[in-house]
Amino acid sequence: MSNQINNKLIAKNTFVLYLRMLFTLAVSLFTTRELLRILGVEDFGLYNVVGGVVLMFGFLNNAMIASSQRFISFALGEGDNVKQKRVFSTSILIHLTIAIVILLLAETVGLWFLNNKMTIPFDRYQAVNWVYQAAIASFVLQIIQVPFSASVIAHEKMSFYACISIMDATLKLIIVYILTLVDIDKLKLYAILLLSISILNLALYFIYTRIKFVECRFTTQIDKPLFNDMFRFAGWSFIGNFGFTAKDYGVNIILNIFCGPSVNAARGIAYQVMNAVNGFVGNFQTAMNPQITKRYATGEVDSMISLVLNGSRYSFYLLSIIIIPLFIRADYVLELWLDEVPDMALHFLHLTLIMGIINSMHGPIVTAMQATGRIKLFQITIAIIMVLDIPISFLLMKLGVAPYSVMYSAIGTAFIGLVARILLLHRIIKINLKDFFITLIFRNIAILFIMFIPALYVSQFIPMTFYGLGIFCLISLIWSCFVLYFSLTLNERNMIYSWIYKMINK
Repeated sequence: MSNQINNKLIAKNTFVLYLRMLFTLAVSLFTTRELLRILGVEDFGLYNVVGGVVLMFGFLNNAMIASSQRFISFALGEGDNVKQKRVFSTSILIHLTIAIVILLLAETVGLWFLNNKMTIPFDRYQAVNWVYQAAIASFVLQIIQVPFSASVIAHEKMSFYACISIMDATLKLIIVYILTLVDIDKLKLYAILLLSISILNLALYFIYTRIKFVECRFTTQIDKPLFNDMFRFAGWSFIGNFGFTAKDYGVNIILNIFCGPSVNAARGIAYQVMNAVNGFVGNFQTAMNPQITKRYATGEVDSMISLVLNGSRYSFYLLSIIIIPLFIRADYVLELWLDEVPDMALHFLHLTLIMGIINSMHGPIVTAMQATGRIKLFQITIAIIMVLDIPISFLLMKLGVAPYSVMYSAIGTAFIGLVARILLLHRIIKINLKDFFITLIFRNIAILFIMFIPALYVSQFIPMTFYGLGIFCLISLIWSCFVLYFSLTLNERNMIYSWIYKMINK
């Protein structure tokens, strides 16, 4: 009964987060389109790559995000109020330390790299440095915000989380409007206004958590064993997150050095679309992750494994439904969306979508691994796999191949990383490897092709117009849902029948 209630909570929170995502997706796509038009391809590419320099230091913070969410969710699962207070205060202390470290690194190594190694037009150096300083300040505020947002997610208060995201997206839309009204350096102004949003977000999270959660009170008393446990956990997470940071932003810098800001803009557009699409999966996984950790904390390991496997399956299904029509009609979508489509944006987008659908399955597996606390080998292995992307991409650029070829390397490392995660999870909690490999790899690939091939064939007979796009998306959706329905188990179908029956009789 308890798991049924928790599953309903996951469903409710997922629904709330989907409402948030639909709004933020629409706003994000519109603001990206307008920013590209207002800033121009060069400034848009510069903003992406300069932000990348700051976010290179984000692997420190990302490690602590994983640590904070894991320890807070675990303490809630145990029902230990005293431990919850200690975890929150320890998390605050660690994040303040990380903020200082990142600030020092960004103002020394990062600033040197920006001004001496990046490809920046001479007349934009001053503007880029303004953007860099504003980005550093925003990032430091986001670091300090983590314990507060982690508490909101661990308590599964997704309505507030969704409201903050909607407010954030709305303010960014207002910023785009402001940029059209002023006649000053728009790149500088854009960075400063984004900083103001970061300040507001931190203030709202601070006020909400202080009112709602009794454990969210900072005390200067240090729990050294807990501090060491969280920092040890974060240390190994740091290694894994370094791999991801190097993969994403290291490759972006390599492209900047070899090809210039225009290619960064093309890759930035592709990743903007992918990040928006990933919201469909990210919202579902955000709602589900606290339950994975809490079930492990209460000893319900079999229930947790079932939730992990199904969560990975459903994540793949959700993303497949969206990616198939987008992949097939990507050229028209880009032309419809952007006034000026950067060269090679279509190639980057196609390959990024393939990488994204592979990555959609690993989130619940990673959460399960973090719930166990035994992440040393896992993080080292994943970091090595991810970092391989840098020398491969560098070699490809040295050989003079097309810039979008770096995505083939990204796809390869994403697939190898998925296989490695499954094997490493099995090493710790003895999952059924056959179920995971057959379900998440072979079966999912077969389902994807059954969904994709007929949709590709039908698309040839539908005109490349706005209404044609709508008709094609509807046909693709119906066919995909039909295929996925028959891929579900009997129990899952009965759950759908029960849900529909309840909706009709309300």
